[in-house]
Parts: sequence; structure tokens; C-alpha cells
Amino acid sequence: MSARPHLFHCRVYYEDTDLAGIVYYANYLKFIERARSEMIRDAGLDQAQMKQDDGLVFAVRRVEADYVTPARFDDALAVETTVAAQSGARITLQQDVKRDDRLLFSAIVELVCLRADGRPARLPASLRESLPRWVR
Repeated sequence: MSARPHLFHCRVYYEDTDLAGIVYYANYLKFIERARSEMIRDAGLDQAQMKQDDGLVFAVRRVEADYVTPARFDDALAVETTVAAQSGARITLQQDVKRDDRLLFSAIVELVCLRADGRPARLPASLRESLPRWVR
């Protein structure tokens, strides 16, 4: 049985667009960031509490982005996130932004879990246990 992607729905607002009415390229990064935050929340992990209690945070280490076709003002979008790989301190995610079933933007994002001093830290157990439901 194949896992289902985590879904995050959003709408394109005027502030997300340029003068031509298409989504400004950097705003796709905002959409996928929000989707990742919601995925981690849906996995049962409170990132603010994790920082306060354990001194751990997530940081983006690498992003590979592919802009396929533009989104436009008032489009309803879905961000599909799947786990491509996981190790002790890293998660690699595939994130696709779609309008209906049409791919608009695709990114491979590598996240690392860090201590306050910037050194890598093991992913929290609750997250490691929840991630398999989104493995592709």
C-alpha cells in the first residue's frame, strides 16, 4: 500500500502576485514552508514547545526548485508533501504545488534538526514515528 501525501490547501492572494497577476517565484517557497509546518504539526509535534523544552529547531539545508507553470491570482492550490528520505537528523521532502491536478511547482527540500549551538540533533521520536505515513 502506497502512502498518501500530506495535503495543505491555500489560495493565491493579490499580495502573492507580480504586476502580471502571476505568483512571484519566491512565494512558492512560502507556500511549501507553510505546508511543511502543518505536516509537522499534524505529526503531533509542537515546534515552539520543542525549541523551548529541548532546544531543537528545524532548518532548511537545501532546496531544489522547478517552476513548471505559473499560478495566478485567486487560484486554489494544494501542496502535496511526501517524505523521500529520512536519517537520524535529516528529512528530505518532495513538495509539489498543484492547481487541480496540474503540477505548477516542484521542490526537493532537505531539513535538518539542530541544537541551539547549530550542531545536528536526532529527529524527535514522535516525528520519526509519524513520518512513515507520508513516505512515498
